[in-house]
Amino acid sequence: MTSLDKPTEDAQQDARAVTEAALFEAFGGVRGMVETVVPGLLFVTIFTINKDLHWSAIAALGVSLLLVVVRLAMRDTVKHAFSGVFGVAFGVVFAMMTGNAKDFYLPGMIYTLGLAVAYIVTTLAGVPLIGLILGPVFKENLSWRTRNPGRKKAYAKASWAWGLILLAKCAVLFPLYWWANTSQLGWVLVALKIPPFLLAVWLTWVFLAKAPAPIDVFAEMEAEEQAEKEREAALAKDDSEATAGRHRRDG
Repeated sequence: MTSLDKPTEDAQQDARAVTEAALFEAFGGVRGMVETVVPGLLFVTIFTINKDLHWSAIAALGVSLLLVVVRLAMRDTVKHAFSGVFGVAFGVVFAMMTGNAKDFYLPGMIYTLGLAVAYIVTTLAGVPLIGLILGPVFKENLSWRTRNPGRKKAYAKASWAWGLILLAKCAVLFPLYWWANTSQLGWVLVALKIPPFLLAVWLTWVFLAKAPAPIDVFAEMEAEEQAEKEREAALAKDDSEATAGRHRRDG
């Protein structure tokens, strides 16, 4: 590889900045993490103080709805806040049905386990889930599957990281669900909300920052459309000139 073929330091920094921005967009950034933690933190705090399932559940659901209202008022994206509301609502309904406060956490734990399995299974199938999530964000869609093998490899590594990290988290939480009380389980779950997530995001950033740049399929489609318009314009011009030439000869 010649020196001209090597990516410049500025290009590498731009690629890393784009990757960082895309990850923040896809996973909600700092605000998304806060919205994920606050309802569970409020639930376990209130339950630890008064052991009242109903008030704990109402407070957690109320703050989740408040976060959505704030997003709407600021005309910001609400997908992460809405996902938090649905998660909390499932936990509240489940806990109310069983009367066991620990069941507030069970739907989220099952979701985490299912997500871990999905990351691993899709990677083994050759379609790593993290690529399906981030492909549209990078405007590459599924081009990485057949046209960008280096990027596919990076997505596979990142998906393995997510899957194994989430499995490790489940290996801690599920035994606690059976052996610990509600407050103990809740505090451990709150403590494990952000660190594993940050580790997985950081590893994803590392893998993708070293991977080939994404293929912008949207730009390609726009270029093809522009080329087609130019071809049509050229053909129309040729037809017009041919017609004018015939008229001159006939005249």
